[in-house]
Amino acid sequence: GKTLYILDEPTTGLHFHDIQQLLNILYRLKSHGNTVIVIEHNLDVIKTADWIVDLGPEGGDGGGKIIAVGTPEELAEHPTSHTGKFLKEMLTKSNINNEVKLVKAS
Repeated sequence: GKTLYILDEPTTGLHFHDIQQLLNILYRLKSHGNTVIVIEHNLDVIKTADWIVDLGPEGGDGGGKIIAVGTPEELAEHPTSHTGKFLKEMLTKSNINNEVKLVKAS
């Protein structure tokens, strides 16, 4: 397809299992040639993005400026991105968990 999907905070009120199902659906939409734009605060969703536009630096009147753009890994290294700071912690924990799983699997 060639459809543009825009979702505004689709994880609000969802259980963790339902968020995973949502991510699977979004991935399937993308894999069929569609474009998916998600406005989201949930780091579990943000870390799966191909490209992030981080707005801020705060909310409301203190926000609305583009702070950083890039992949989750690039954002995690951005010096002034609040999102990047928390994303870096999450990506580091994720990498450690993957290494532990790989060691257990051997």
